[in-house]
Amino acid sequence: MTTVYDFNARDIDGRDQSLGSWRGKTMLIVNVASKCGFTPQYKGLEELWRKRREEGLVVLGFPCDQFGHQEPGDEAEIKNFCSTSYDVTFPMFAKVEVNGEKTHPLYQWLKKEAKGLLGSESIKWNFTKFLIDADGNVVKRYAPNDTPEKIEKDLQKLR
Repeated sequence: MTTVYDFNARDIDGRDQSLGSWRGKTMLIVNVASKCGFTPQYKGLEELWRKRREEGLVVLGFPCDQFGHQEPGDEAEIKNFCSTSYDVTFPMFAKVEVNGEKTHPLYQWLKKEAKGLLGSESIKWNFTKFLIDADGNVVKRYAPNDTPEKIEKDLQKLR
């Protein structure tokens, strides 16, 4: 059976990263963008990460430029924006595609495991979130407008 731990991705600094390095942790995987109406959610994601990481939560940000060209920069620009604008310290990755022929394998799996509205596998917009349990299984998919504060209630159920 496939779990999140079977996937690798390139981090924001260009290093190959195994998601297995977070084995046993609860994960919140988010496709992010710097110039989106939902970009202020970075603040809530960072707060959630800082508040819950000692309990085993890790937030993983995957920049994506597939929605309205809202992530136009390269990895260095994204990293700089996230650190200077929102003091992001949770793990960030290189840009990925979440839909289409070049969809990152992680997102292919996430979308199959937790379909969206009306059974759609497509990611509709930036800041779609996937909650992964400590066993590496997808628990829930959240819409872009579902705030980190709303998700925190579901984290308490996973403990």
